[in-house]
Amino acid sequence: MRYRDQPTVEVEAKIGAAPERVWRSVADISLPVDQPGELYGAQWIDGASEPAVGAQFVGRNRSDFVGEWETLCTVVDVEPGRRWVWSVAAPEADPWAQWGFEVDPSRDGSVVRQFVRMGLGWSPLKGAIDAAPEKEGRIIAGRMAALREAMTANLEEVRRRCEGDS
Repeated sequence: MRYRDQPTVEVEAKIGAAPERVWRSVADISLPVDQPGELYGAQWIDGASEPAVGAQFVGRNRSDFVGEWETLCTVVDVEPGRRWVWSVAAPEADPWAQWGFEVDPSRDGSVVRQFVRMGLGWSPLKGAIDAAPEKEGRIIAGRMAALREAMTANLEEVRRRCEGDS
């Protein structure tokens, strides 16, 4: 697995709730904050309050390997009620990553997907690979596994929010 190939991870879950309800959950940028993973805070900026093309938010992250950092996220694609995608990077820079959620109706409720595609811009992941290029495959595999675990937890939280009494 090579960084230059922009590896992608996608997780999917069937949720026993209407797509409109699932959309409200995945459009909430605080969804991943309470789940395992490195994101511990997210806040819309410049008057934004929901996914809209060009809207931005700041993500606050921490990990044992990197420490703490903030990311600027810009919404790059929205299909209201169905899909939203954001890039992680300064607007003039190559993205670190592109993240998104998709919601589709199903016979029993909804199918929701979360995905991430690594970008070619500088990031802590790129820095780790640059520091140990002989370990590139292992570094990426470890990162992809951690992202899959975190996204799976996110979709389980969507299920809890949408199928539960909350």
